[in-house]
Amino acid sequence: MTTAAIAKQLVALCRKAQWETAQKKLYARNAVSIEAEANPGSATKETKGRKAIIAKGRHFAASLEKVYSLKVSAPIVADKAFACTMSIDMTMKGQGRMKLTELCVYEVKRGKIVSEQFYY
Repeated sequence: MTTAAIAKQLVALCRKAQWETAQKKLYARNAVSIEAEANPGSATKETKGRKAIIAKGRHFAASLEKVYSLKVSAPIVADKAFACTMSIDMTMKGQGRMKLTELCVYEVKRGKIVSEQFYY
């Protein structure tokens, strides 16, 4: 699968908040996820392996109380990488309502996403 095809599928799934489906379908088994800062309950910014990335996503979904809006831009695609922005207006359990916009950068090798990195 080409980088453009992967980018198109990822954006479509993310717009429906189907992150786990995207991870299972599009990510390499040994993919790496790098956050701008460590997640609550974690001492590290980096998550290694598709199973661990899926678990991180489930933890995030469980921490959501309500999502008011979710927007994902069209991807900007290069040969082996692509980027998009994601904006979410949400209420996190125990934290109140907040808006977050991040730049999401993905690297593709052999038809799978091998890394994702988020910038807030």
